[in-house]
Amino acid sequence: MSGRPTGRRVLEARDLARHYKVGGGMFSGAATLKALDGVGFSLTAGKTLAVVGESGCGKSTLARLVTLIERPTAGNLVLGDADVTEAKGETQRKLRQSVQIVFQDPYGSLNPRQKIGTILEEPLLINRKMSAAERREAAEAMMARVGLRPEHYERYPHMFSGGQRQRIAIARALMLNPDIVVLDEPVSALDVSIQAQVLNLLADLQEEFDLAYLFISHDLSVVRHIADEVIVMYLGRPVEQGPRDAVFARPRHPYTQALLSATPKADPTQKRQRIKLSGELPSPLNPPGGCAFNPRCPYANERCRTERPAMLAAEGVTVACHAVEEGRLPEETAV
Repeated sequence: MSGRPTGRRVLEARDLARHYKVGGGMFSGAATLKALDGVGFSLTAGKTLAVVGESGCGKSTLARLVTLIERPTAGNLVLGDADVTEAKGETQRKLRQSVQIVFQDPYGSLNPRQKIGTILEEPLLINRKMSAAERREAAEAMMARVGLRPEHYERYPHMFSGGQRQRIAIARALMLNPDIVVLDEPVSALDVSIQAQVLNLLADLQEEFDLAYLFISHDLSVVRHIADEVIVMYLGRPVEQGPRDAVFARPRHPYTQALLSATPKADPTQKRQRIKLSGELPSPLNPPGGCAFNPRCPYANERCRTERPAMLAAEGVTVACHAVEEGRLPEETAV
């Protein structure tokens, strides 16, 4: 066990934004891409927050902010008691150790020229004062926790399957005993049978080490299995946020309804009407006015096209939707 107090808040994000200046060449003026534009949430030890949405919604940008790869343009990111936006030098270096990441591609995230033992020991070599024997002992202990055998220590990444490589990546992320692990589509590149094994491993490790997970995914069937809380993102902003069971049982936002309607159900006798969205995801360089979802929403009115909705409480979740606020959604679509 981790020995750390359970149920504690390990991270809080307040109105996070990340904007990029793009263009500005000879034939075009500079534009602002608002990859994230006002995201707030907290992470609790032992719990999983899932962030879902289409490609381009800001999920990977959020991962880069939480792992301190980039700084937010605006807002606050608080790790423990420290505001990351103000941290520098040694303080920032120590904060980075408390957040680790497991990437989507188990084939590209490991150095092919290093043996597995070297890969696992490297974080300790850089960040801890330990002898070679102590580092090896720690690496072998972590290998055992993720289901790898002692003889794997001297092997190279190309000698392992995709599922085994992802186990190695998970072990590497845990070597510094972090509070938070960001899981960026960690099973999407794996076969379905292997996905279940890796997800079960992640659940066991979360319980053993009291980890907070930020789980980024487009696969709602996986999110249903692993998440405690869910944020649904659209063009850099949350549109629905709340406990997993509340979001899945009765999605409120039309975008969440459409996403869930495309997710297969385990019970084939339970039919769900497929909601097909019209049009493509708008460019984040030129987002629509008002609610960003309004060009694809069947319930949009003039207010939706001119006024951006705020996140408001709605039956156990918070949702940014004028139609929900005004009671304009047909009752059958909200189930």
